[in-house]
Amino acid sequence: MRISVSSDMDEPVARLLVEELRGRGHEVRAYGALSPGADPRWAACSEQAAREVAEGRADQAVVCCWTGTGASIAANKVPGVRAALCADAYTADGARRWNDANVLALSLRLTSGPLLREILDAWFAGGPGEAAEDRDNLAYVERLDEDRRAAR
Repeated sequence: MRISVSSDMDEPVARLLVEELRGRGHEVRAYGALSPGADPRWAACSEQAAREVAEGRADQAVVCCWTGTGASIAANKVPGVRAALCADAYTADGARRWNDANVLALSLRLTSGPLLREILDAWFAGGPGEAAEDRDNLAYVERLDEDRRAAR
């Protein structure tokens, strides 16, 4: 799987994230502080990673900043992106199942190595739910995206 990763800071957990993804056999493209010379601002690098997903150049993305909040907000501004800030495996599983999230947002401050692995395990094990309510909610969110594009 092709995964875009961004971080506004070159923190140990961000480097571990890239290492862990590559160790799981994923092709990783790094942005922000993880790519020498790139724009490290959380808004800019999160948008770059999210845009890779929206334009089909990446299957998923993981965006990181100190709290994860700014990275998730920036990623969610890209049409077609459903970014979820996940601080635990249960939230990551739900984000995939109920929201068909395609971008994982993480806090550099709160995510330890063992927690990172648990979140990634849940994220990659999950997929979109089959329940009618889940599909209806996703269709509604897609209409919101279309409305936002049409308003431009």
